[in-house]
Amino acid sequence: MSGYRIEGSTGLWEIVVGLEVHAQVISQAKLFSGASASYGGEPNTHVSLIDAGFPGMLPVLNAECVAQAVRTGLGLNAEINLFSRFDRKNYFYADLPTGYQISQFAHPIIGTGTVEIELADGTVRHIGVTRLHLEQDAGKSMHDQDPTRSFIDLNRAGVALMEIVSEPDIRSPEEAGAYLRKLRQILRYLGTCDGNMEEGSMRADVNVSVRKPGEEFRTRCEIKNVNSIRFVMQAIEVEAARQIEVWESGGTVDQETRLFDSARGETRSLRSKEDAHDYRYFPDPDLLPLVIEQPWIDALKAALPELPEAKRARLEAEYGITRYESGVLTVEQAVADFYETVARDADARLATNWILGDFFAALNRTGRSIENSPVSAQALRELLGLISDQTINGKIAKDVLEIMVETGEAPLQIVDREGLRQVTDTGAIDAAIADILAANADKVAEYRSGKDKLFGFFVGQTMKAMKGKANPAMVNDALKKQLAE
Repeated sequence: MSGYRIEGSTGLWEIVVGLEVHAQVISQAKLFSGASASYGGEPNTHVSLIDAGFPGMLPVLNAECVAQAVRTGLGLNAEINLFSRFDRKNYFYADLPTGYQISQFAHPIIGTGTVEIELADGTVRHIGVTRLHLEQDAGKSMHDQDPTRSFIDLNRAGVALMEIVSEPDIRSPEEAGAYLRKLRQILRYLGTCDGNMEEGSMRADVNVSVRKPGEEFRTRCEIKNVNSIRFVMQAIEVEAARQIEVWESGGTVDQETRLFDSARGETRSLRSKEDAHDYRYFPDPDLLPLVIEQPWIDALKAALPELPEAKRARLEAEYGITRYESGVLTVEQAVADFYETVARDADARLATNWILGDFFAALNRTGRSIENSPVSAQALRELLGLISDQTINGKIAKDVLEIMVETGEAPLQIVDREGLRQVTDTGAIDAAIADILAANADKVAEYRSGKDKLFGFFVGQTMKAMKGKANPAMVNDALKKQLAE
């Protein structure tokens, strides 16, 4: 992409980014043990002898974690490898009891795929996926529990991770953010990872380099364990600026691992970058190669849910909504399901406007999500039905929604209790208008002399006199008729 360039003292520079995303697999048990994989719990309560690295313990592969990886590969339009293998990645760290991580190196379970992203200006790009492999997570070191000692919590040790490695196709912080949002959306639709970056179930290693447009790739640096999309975007900007300054001052960028300090807005060197041979990878002797069969993959594919892009296209075709609207309504599967419950066999345009407008505003105001909305999809559908059959008008409906949000009551119950049914009695409307025109004879004369904008004044006065319950279309028609007399 040629749109994003950084101006340096020696001319324009281009950013090159590749992302390694670690996504925690949704499963009941860990990758190689029966211990719970759920988040939280008292330290070291979700730990088996395998997770703790006791001698003689043999790992047993969790079939559901394999299925989740295959589902993810299918969602990324990726190649599913019928043969894959687990390797030992050797390194010492206090929260890695065995002294090695069981991962996949030479033969990953998922091969090349692609993620389609859409930028703010409507540009569509395809970011390549190099591979997806399964591996086990390490434990957690806690340095803030004691002034002189560090503690180890192994609850996370052995939890299944999918490492999803992109091609170096990303060319701007915006593209990186769009890629991560789309990847998280796909994982959540598939039910293979909850994408909760705050809890660490999705985090990214960010590989950044810069080059002059058209050049070969220059040396990259890896920024480890960035745990929010916003921080990923900031880290790319900061690191790119640092590297440009190094190159332009006559220096060279060293390949290394760095950390992003969001408080200071800088990256700092952590260690020189390891290569594969530093980890002494070799096939895990306790695990047979993983061989899966095409009919099993086909069965998983047939059971996949509708994915975001397919859902967007269908909603646009079935409900006549815009590309922007479909994007907002499909960000989360729960939102899309809510929308369809409201809009199906109803006034789809009315449903779209209300959900994107007053309903979302009410959720934001009350700090609620769609999952714990005080107003169910069926209740909102009933409210909009009262507008469509002219039981109430749109203005009254907004007031009814406010009460629904506060009390959870059914819309018709509120309408009847508060006496909010719309007035469609032409005689009552005509009488109210006659009174308004008589009380504002001077403005009537001005209107008839050409001041058409006063029509809104008469509408407002009439609705006020009828406590907002008059049918707006009938008020407009009756006013035009009387003002023309």
